[in-house]
Amino acid sequence: MVESNVGAPAVHRLPVRKLFAASVGNALEWFDWTIYATFSIYFATAFFPGELAQINTFATYALAFFFRPLGGMLIGRFADLKGRRPAMIFTIVLMAGGSALIGLLPTYEQIGWLAPLMLLLARIAQGLSLGGEVSNASAYLGEIAPPARRGRYSSFFYISTGSAVLLASVLGFVLARTMDDAQLQSWGWRLPFLLGGVLGVIGLWLRTSLEETEQFKENKTTARRVRHPLITTLRAHPKAVGQLVGFTMLSTLCYYTFFSALTPFAVESRGADDVDVFLALSIATAIFVALQYPMGALSDRFGRKPQLMVWSAAMAILIVPLSTLVRPGLLNLLVVFCVGLGLYTAMTSIAPAIMSELFPTSLRALGIGAWYNLTVATFGGTAPLVITALANAGVAGAFFWYVAAGSAVAFLVILTLPETNRSELR
Repeated sequence: MVESNVGAPAVHRLPVRKLFAASVGNALEWFDWTIYATFSIYFATAFFPGELAQINTFATYALAFFFRPLGGMLIGRFADLKGRRPAMIFTIVLMAGGSALIGLLPTYEQIGWLAPLMLLLARIAQGLSLGGEVSNASAYLGEIAPPARRGRYSSFFYISTGSAVLLASVLGFVLARTMDDAQLQSWGWRLPFLLGGVLGVIGLWLRTSLEETEQFKENKTTARRVRHPLITTLRAHPKAVGQLVGFTMLSTLCYYTFFSALTPFAVESRGADDVDVFLALSIATAIFVALQYPMGALSDRFGRKPQLMVWSAAMAILIVPLSTLVRPGLLNLLVVFCVGLGLYTAMTSIAPAIMSELFPTSLRALGIGAWYNLTVATFGGTAPLVITALANAGVAGAFFWYVAAGSAVAFLVILTLPETNRSELR
């Protein structure tokens, strides 16, 4: 007797190629931003003369962040009107071009102040690009996902991003082991930026195969009828804006603390070996990537809100004790990076889902793009600059109290979030 399978639930197959194509732009964006921060200790003097070279390099890093809200608003609105796919193609071209330009720039010694000016222009292009990329990729992933699997789909956003950051940290480790400081400062720092340009071409090829989301197709007419869309997000969705700002503040502080600011801080302020720092960051980033999908699946089963509450509460309690371990020694550094980034996966695995669930389709890319990027510019773009300035003033530990305070605020904001697990997008 043959048993019938009629009525048996169909096995869901993840559209892995589509998920990676949607996420690859964000991966490239974060690869470029990470290598800028981590390799700044080698190329700062190539563009800025004098003792303030490192500060000026981080100031350029921070200034470019303030173009992210503009990119989020302009490219986000473009995505709401014309589609997620063309917006994502545009952002990856802009980012890859900026990366290749930095890798080829002449130095201050060769062309004077034109060198830092061109560096700034390249960073502004990347800032505009990243402002539009996060919102569009988040909206795309949220819109193509079945409600019961939105956490799983969202996890690919940081699987690809974490893989790119891992590539950046492994590259730093390899270059630090195979080159001396003179070689790194002379030309070695250019290699990661040129690689970013190559990765951009691959990402562009992947994205040309993407189809537009059904959510956008069904709501594009509604989006075109919206007048003053930025003001509309505040007037019609003020609570969503406040919630997005609240948890994004802590998310971006976590990101730039562990992926960017701690590397130069550990080497220059605490005397850690750069090889040990890159190795510890590489191992922790591999764990970070491996935890994304399980954490996304966990949120689909038990909800988004519990994960976010555990993450914010743990950061408030642990960040200051962890900071005391930032000192020479591989084991100390492993504990700091692994605990910090392990906790952070509770947020990153579901970030696109959480943000997409806050706004309706007609305002989704703009709503995320504007307010997410304004928050990131304020708290993330200044993180390396703040930690360096505090270290120079002899009170570097104050930065970690600042992160702890941000964690407490985020916890209170997360308490106000509704549970959106398995909900239909508006």
